[in-house]
Amino acid sequence: MQTITDTKSLGLLIREERKAQKLTQEQLAGLTGVGIRFVRELEAGKESCQIGRALQVAASLGLSVSVRSRRESEP
Repeated sequence: MQTITDTKSLGLLIREERKAQKLTQEQLAGLTGVGIRFVRELEAGKESCQIGRALQVAASLGLSVSVRSRRESEP
């Protein structure tokens, strides 16, 4: 499991998975119903990308997102 702490690391993960699946940005946009501009900005780590659409793209690539409280890692 990879820890995502900012928009840059999320964008990088999305890009790496897209390339691993041999998809172009255009193909990913078509599969997810978002625009190519959104995919480009998401992969670039743009901070103002909509979280709902970002989660939609991640899910279409088979990525799941989970959130963990800091309290859960305390001894």
